[in-house]
Amino acid sequence: MANLTLKAVHKTYGNHSVIKGVDLEIKDREFVVFVGPSGCGKSTLLRMIAGLEEISSGDLILDGRRVNDVAPAGRGLAMVFQSYALYPHMSVADNMAFSLKLARVPQEERDAKVKAAADVLQLDHLLDRKPGQLSGGQRQRVAIGRAIVRQPKVFLFDEPLSNLDASLRVQMRIELARLHEQLDATMVYVTHDQVEAMTLASKIVVLRAGEVEQVGSPLELYHHPRNLFVAGFIGSPKMNSVPVTCLSVDETNGVTVGVGQGAVTVPVRGGEAIAGRALTLGVRPEHLMLDDAGPVRGEVSVVERLGGQTFLYVQTAEAGLLVVEADGETAVDLHETVGLSLRADACHLFDANGLALERLNRHALLDRKAGRGSRAR
Repeated sequence: MANLTLKAVHKTYGNHSVIKGVDLEIKDREFVVFVGPSGCGKSTLLRMIAGLEEISSGDLILDGRRVNDVAPAGRGLAMVFQSYALYPHMSVADNMAFSLKLARVPQEERDAKVKAAADVLQLDHLLDRKPGQLSGGQRQRVAIGRAIVRQPKVFLFDEPLSNLDASLRVQMRIELARLHEQLDATMVYVTHDQVEAMTLASKIVVLRAGEVEQVGSPLELYHHPRNLFVAGFIGSPKMNSVPVTCLSVDETNGVTVGVGQGAVTVPVRGGEAIAGRALTLGVRPEHLMLDDAGPVRGEVSVVERLGGQTFLYVQTAEAGLLVVEADGETAVDLHETVGLSLRADACHLFDANGLALERLNRHALLDRKAGRGSRAR
């Protein structure tokens, strides 16, 4: 078992507060990803869990035991850093076995653990090579193997893929997902890349300025963002945000707002929304459709053709720049004027404080069989 609990955890440097009271439950065998922009505190939080940063206040509990004052080596955790931190003069096998050697583990046991980890990571044919003879992806696997041989309670990853090129990052994401299933282990992973978060996590923790904005599964955050920050951070391209005015509120059908030359009724509870009040409409690129009779019109300023799909950046007078996902074969040219319509049931509304208005049917989007809106790219 490897359950990890953070209770009101703070980190301060003098008068500067970096982590501002984080409460979090990480269950056994979960793959939890900390995601957020640079400077949000995600790496600091991970280092506090590892014991590399002191906790200013609050409790860190591992399997029912408070470990705030336990040295890193005594916590039963293993960390994989952004830099591989391999010893260049040692072979792959010696790098993987180094921590076991320091712990005076017998040679025979060390060899067995290194071989087992190498088999899992497909490194068995590289054990005699030096790090300089390996590719970036292979070196990252060696760093992960060095963690595996310790048989930790929890694996900690601090942006391990950021030094790899795009194709290697995709490959390593697949390998990490397989590794999590194969080891059946608890993993905590830090990244600024929301695509990594969406594709790897069973639970995502979105951080901003040292505070947790939202915790949930990838699809929950994608379909039901708590606020405008989460809505804009999760999803690529990000959700379109359009300033709108409330026209009417109906507790049965939802809130109607003016959009372009028409109106759309979003199935959310009115809350504090009243006629005439300013709101923000959120709509993802896949929920905007090319429609000559649509209420919004604009000029296509950029066309991104990616093969199976095309992203159109449409400059509109009423809603600003909108990103539209269209079919890869869509015959739309640069500077062409197009009309747009919106899928009302997939839209979101946010109040003046950026908080999402509650959906009338919270699980409507999650239950859709058509999964276009659930994909993160």
